[in-house]
Amino acid sequence: MNDTANAEVPGYVRFGIAGLSGMGATCIVQPLDLLKTRMQLSGEGGNERVYKTSLHALRTIVRQEGVLGLYSGLTANLFRQATCTSCRIGIYQVMVDHMKQSSYQQNLLSEIKAGIIGGFLAAFIGTPSDVALVRMAADGRLPPSKRRNYKNIFDALRRIAAEEGGHGVFSGFIPATLRTMIANTAQLVSYSQAKKFLQSNGYMKDDIKCQLVSSLFSGFVYTIAVCPLDVARTRWPFQGSS
Repeated sequence: MNDTANAEVPGYVRFGIAGLSGMGATCIVQPLDLLKTRMQLSGEGGNERVYKTSLHALRTIVRQEGVLGLYSGLTANLFRQATCTSCRIGIYQVMVDHMKQSSYQQNLLSEIKAGIIGGFLAAFIGTPSDVALVRMAADGRLPPSKRRNYKNIFDALRRIAAEEGGHGVFSGFIPATLRTMIANTAQLVSYSQAKKFLQSNGYMKDDIKCQLVSSLFSGFVYTIAVCPLDVARTRWPFQGSS
């Protein structure tokens, strides 16, 4: 029983779990993700801000595009989670596990290095789906005559590449890379450090409650750290779509 509980989880399983958990979360938070993208683009290019608040944005989108409009870009977001999220979390965890098993000393600096490396590689893999996600989520805000009406992520990537060249699907690679590196480091390292703090000081055991509190703290740090770069990442891929 103890051998089974302590058995090492294979690296490929960690990648799969990370991707599947990200995809599951996306199905729930996709409307909020779309609201975030639309509000970040509101006022872009010196135009008047369309949405005053999150509630105003929600009402406007539902009124103009219907409830399904809140799920624009879902396939791109799912594909992004399956590739980018699985890569950034999987690589980080594999590197941290390797440090634990080797003579390499695991500390805060080593965790930061793992987060940066995982974030960089994930950004390279995930930028095309990021571009497609922004374009698909933003399409509904354009006048009907200018909308692309992408069918799914593959249709979006094919048309972007055909209209703008291969570099079009990597539009915004620099801010996307910086964002993912910082996001990965802030999210995973803060989660790890929060768990260590709670357990080492005797506040909590390593259970679901400790994981929940650590996740809430991690999410707060993540949001504060990446918000400015998230706006830049969102607006940059949209430049070529007007």
